[in-house]
Amino acid sequence: MQISKQTFVVTGAARGLGQAIASELLNRGAKVAFVDLDAEATEASRLSADPEGQSSRAYATDISDETEVIRLFLSIEADLGPISGIVNNAGILRDGLLVKAKDGEITSTMTLEQWQSVIDVNLTGVFLCGREAAAQMIRNKNPGVIVNISSISRAGNAGQSNYAAAKAGVSALTATWAKELARYGIRVADIAPGIFATDMVKQMPEAMRERLENQVPLRRSGELAEIADSVCYLIGNDYFTGRTLEVDGGLRM
Repeated sequence: MQISKQTFVVTGAARGLGQAIASELLNRGAKVAFVDLDAEATEASRLSADPEGQSSRAYATDISDETEVIRLFLSIEADLGPISGIVNNAGILRDGLLVKAKDGEITSTMTLEQWQSVIDVNLTGVFLCGREAAAQMIRNKNPGVIVNISSISRAGNAGQSNYAAAKAGVSALTATWAKELARYGIRVADIAPGIFATDMVKQMPEAMRERLENQVPLRRSGELAEIADSVCYLIGNDYFTGRTLEVDGGLRM
């Protein structure tokens, strides 16, 4: 599938991986919908990548809200034309141990709010955006691609019960949707990044982040451009579907 002149949606596009992905798609001639919760930051991200504003729009949206997501995709179609793909990148961290104890006494537990907030954005948001993207492509008889951003943490990572569960769910959705949507010419792929220099990763406890970086065989964090290139590869490769592309410098959890 070619990228030029096609319309793509990128969630979590106000910063980090999402901003890099959206910018690279624009560089390759696509029209791009920048989607994030923070209206000001999303518009600033869009303008930095597309100063003339002719190939993009910014949309402040809570992707965990079904009504907002339905409205989002109607607006994108009206503003930029029928979509050919989406990159489900938006995600948050609310790390914590399931149960923390000292000398046999429970000192803290992961709260339901910590759990639910991550599931709502990182998993339910992917479900809602993926559903609406697929429905629009099917209605318009417009074959396309869904790229989900999972994580190396999908295999399990201490202190991230909520995040690991959500990202494992994202990979499961990828495999499921690939089987369901192939009949409509829609491919679904998944990228599992390792350690990248994003704001979200910087929020991780320093000790955890350093421990992970020290385990990377290439001895460095990934560059944002390397994820953006990987997304473009998946969009362009018409025989890649239902699988996870690990971009982690050789790191294994």
